[in-house]
Amino acid sequence: MTQEKICILIAIVLYLGFMLYLGARYSRQNKSTDDFYLGGRRLGPLVTAMSAEASDMSSWLLMGLPGVAYLSGVCEPFWTALGLGVGTYLNWKIVAKRLRHYSEEVNAVTVPAFFDKRFQDGSHLLMGIAAIVIVVFFVPYTASGFNACGTLFSSLFGVDYKVAMIVSAVVIVGYTALGGFTAASTTDFVQSIVMSVALIAVLCFGIGVVGGPGAVLDNATALDGYLSLTQSFDAASGSAASYGGVLGIVSTLAWGLGYFGMPHILLRFMAIRDPKEIKISRRVGTVWVFIAMGVAILIGMTGLAMTDAGALADLTVNGSTSAQRAIIEIANLLSTHGILPALIAGVVMAGILACTMSTCDSQLLAASSSVSEDILQGLFKLKLSPKANLVIARVTLVLISVFAALWAREEGSVFHIVSFAWAGFGAAFGPVVLCALFWKRTNRWGALAGMVGGGAMVFVWKYLIAPLGGVFAIYELLPAFLIGLLLCVVVSLVTPAPKQEILAQFEDVVRMDKEEQ
Repeated sequence: MTQEKICILIAIVLYLGFMLYLGARYSRQNKSTDDFYLGGRRLGPLVTAMSAEASDMSSWLLMGLPGVAYLSGVCEPFWTALGLGVGTYLNWKIVAKRLRHYSEEVNAVTVPAFFDKRFQDGSHLLMGIAAIVIVVFFVPYTASGFNACGTLFSSLFGVDYKVAMIVSAVVIVGYTALGGFTAASTTDFVQSIVMSVALIAVLCFGIGVVGGPGAVLDNATALDGYLSLTQSFDAASGSAASYGGVLGIVSTLAWGLGYFGMPHILLRFMAIRDPKEIKISRRVGTVWVFIAMGVAILIGMTGLAMTDAGALADLTVNGSTSAQRAIIEIANLLSTHGILPALIAGVVMAGILACTMSTCDSQLLAASSSVSEDILQGLFKLKLSPKANLVIARVTLVLISVFAALWAREEGSVFHIVSFAWAGFGAAFGPVVLCALFWKRTNRWGALAGMVGGGAMVFVWKYLIAPLGGVFAIYELLPAFLIGLLLCVVVSLVTPAPKQEILAQFEDVVRMDKEEQ
């Protein structure tokens, strides 16, 4: 192994060791499942903000987004990033405080439990279906993270992809199962810092290699349609695709709708220690998201300029699978410039792991809580002691990670896997969350119809309607979200109104919100 690889390996091992240390340290704080899944609602504003955004970005930030920009131009990543940035702000602005108050008022520590108690669903059917939705969409979402880890280590050290993926999964599962929500949130905060360092280091180095920002811009300008915001390129063939125009822009902006239904982000809102601190979290989180995504797109542009200048290998050979390695290849080139650059390259690689791990840990917690809390105890009414419940929570977390690892056994596109899971959560939960928090006439039948209809439409649109092409070839989140919202409203109106007790509880939460404004 070369000196450069040894330096990179040292940085990564130290980073992974620190994550495991945090997991072991916080394991002693888990006295109950409320601690394990929600940290006892003790998160400070900075940890809340950065853990929410780090758990949101995933490997998509450092691999998927630069890969799309490298391969197809700035159109799709620009509008996607804009939609996500606006969605981040709106989620903090209108959902966070109301959900924090409401979840505490009904004593809910998971998103399915919030739906169940908000609508006082005695059958617990709403809770059960919500839990199933979480498991269904979090398995591929978590798999995308394992995929990114495997891709990183196989590219870096030439080891078998499957072996690298499994080892990475074991580390992620290890600290998450030990430390629970507090460990996941604290490590996410650390990982957001590492991710930021990685983004800046790669961008600065890449720009330096090609001769400055002007060279990057000149290269992009010379490529037909690369900087156009109304034209995209087909990732498979490189030819101009019928993606552009108003419909394409609206479709891509719709990524922002997904935020209203992301369980791992909603849990951060539920866990902040003081609703008054949400304003600080909103400002910090929103600014970081816009900057991080902007830098990620610039990395893709810079990587392409490096390729055209002969400093970097052509990454368009296998489409998105190769293009998403852009940041890895740039970091590899950085490591050849001496011991200090090699250590910095190691931090970059750790940043890629940070993106992945910060999302995987949160997703595994949300999925395991859905099984142990919402399905076993909520739906099937199993009576468990606090100790037994913690054991089942950890076992469930491990089992879900096994299914995710099986899904990730073959290398694929991180961007495409994440986009599908994102659409699933956004369409199934987003309309229900908004109606539950802001429309008191919503009832459990409307919530159930919206959840099932929105989630099902993601599959229907992606696999049956979108292949028709033309105006139908839009991101499945947009039509599925609208269908879910329509069903939630219509079914609520044609079925009996909620009980007076539910309406009074809604008014109490609204009053708490107004008193803090």
